[in-house]
Amino acid sequence: MNYNTIETSPLDWVGDVLAIGIFADCFEEDATLSDDVKALDEKLAGTIAELIDETKFKGATGSGVVTRVGGGSAIRKVALIGLGTEEDATLETWRGAAAKAAKTAIGAKGKTLALHLPAGDAAEMTQAIVEGVELGTFKDERFKSKSDDDDTSTPDLDRIDLFAPLGDAAAIAKARQIASGTIYARELVAAPANALDPVSFAESIEAMANEYGLELTILEQKECEERGMGAFLGVARASDLPPKFVHLVYKPEGEARKKLAIVGKGLTFDSGGLNLKPSGSGIDTMKIDMGGAGATFGAAKTIAQLKPDVEVHFISAITENMISGDAMRPGDILTASNGKTIEVNNTDAEGRLTLADALVYADALGVDAIVDLATLTGACVVALGNSIAGLWSDTDELADGLVAAGKMAGEKFWRMPMEESYFSAMKSSHADMKNTGSRAGGSITAALFLKKFVKDTPWAHLDIAAPVWSDKGGPYTPSGATGFAVRTLVNWVMS
Repeated sequence: MNYNTIETSPLDWVGDVLAIGIFADCFEEDATLSDDVKALDEKLAGTIAELIDETKFKGATGSGVVTRVGGGSAIRKVALIGLGTEEDATLETWRGAAAKAAKTAIGAKGKTLALHLPAGDAAEMTQAIVEGVELGTFKDERFKSKSDDDDTSTPDLDRIDLFAPLGDAAAIAKARQIASGTIYARELVAAPANALDPVSFAESIEAMANEYGLELTILEQKECEERGMGAFLGVARASDLPPKFVHLVYKPEGEARKKLAIVGKGLTFDSGGLNLKPSGSGIDTMKIDMGGAGATFGAAKTIAQLKPDVEVHFISAITENMISGDAMRPGDILTASNGKTIEVNNTDAEGRLTLADALVYADALGVDAIVDLATLTGACVVALGNSIAGLWSDTDELADGLVAAGKMAGEKFWRMPMEESYFSAMKSSHADMKNTGSRAGGSITAALFLKKFVKDTPWAHLDIAAPVWSDKGGPYTPSGATGFAVRTLVNWVMS
């Protein structure tokens, strides 16, 4: 798709679909449509008023209606896109509206689309609009077969026109770069475990590193053994596929104003190990257990294009959690790379074991802050539902920065307590700690476990178990992999 900034008035636009954003406020008592929409309606011989009347359109968020324009008009079709109330409008409003407009235009078999939306901060709104279009029209059809019966009658959008002052060129470029990283994360998370395993995952990261000139180190099993990564390797040893410890680095051309690390959980499949997940527990979706790593390397792809003056280390201990004669057993004691010993009382709490060694590795880099993110606990899903991620941190400034970055991205985080007394549930008679505590407060004890593997570096943990996958989808999110947290991480790095 090509995006254009046009100086012409919507009255003079020529193309397939003109999409007009309308606030619900216009339909309140004593309110009316804006003057420019009235002028457009007059030129289109009352088409807009007729469409509103026939469809009972009220400008509700997420609503959209479309109709053909008669009388030889230079505009083939006009669409009305609901924006909700003006008071409640945020950047999410523009993302959702742009996605709705694009999908409406595609459904109306339009190849050209113009977006006539109320303008605020031109750059911010342009970025949000382009993100909405790019992410809202993305389809992942890599694993579908093609046949002669497939419907090819619906064309793709070729051109999207934004009326000035919208259409800032830098904002368009930034939005597309952010969308490319989010889509990369979606593709990683959506790929089945027989297509994305530890080896092919590492190969995908290597290809991305080569494309964007990033530094890449991949530690093989022997090197992980030499570093004493017993927690990570304890999880990996049941798999027939070798583990891959990936360290990707972006460095700016000049002096870096800060140095950060992002650590993502990278379980390409989680069977639960000997604590096998039963049928009906969601085991069939456990390809998504590398959602933290997917977001990590999706953010890396975007950061490599945006080129901020920040050094960023992207890290993941990638493996599968499988079952074999050499599988990690309940009761086994593992030694992490910082010397701490862990009694395994549940092999299905494996993600925190891989993260333990990854956090020790990141902490040794001397970074200014570490953020880890993981599809870690069902307890967080129970606590916060399907669309909100949990956030734990020992540093207020870091936590506040992540929440703000998420708000800008339209991604929701809720800061959870670091209740130190809960760690007593993980005390072991034979090791420094167990890998799980009681059922109560399970997401909190998971965070407390991870904290034992970071010394003094400001650190935050994001439990993204729910929002990395959506059964229903959203305004610009498909059903399936969402790419959640990529845009938050990018905003945080750029701040």
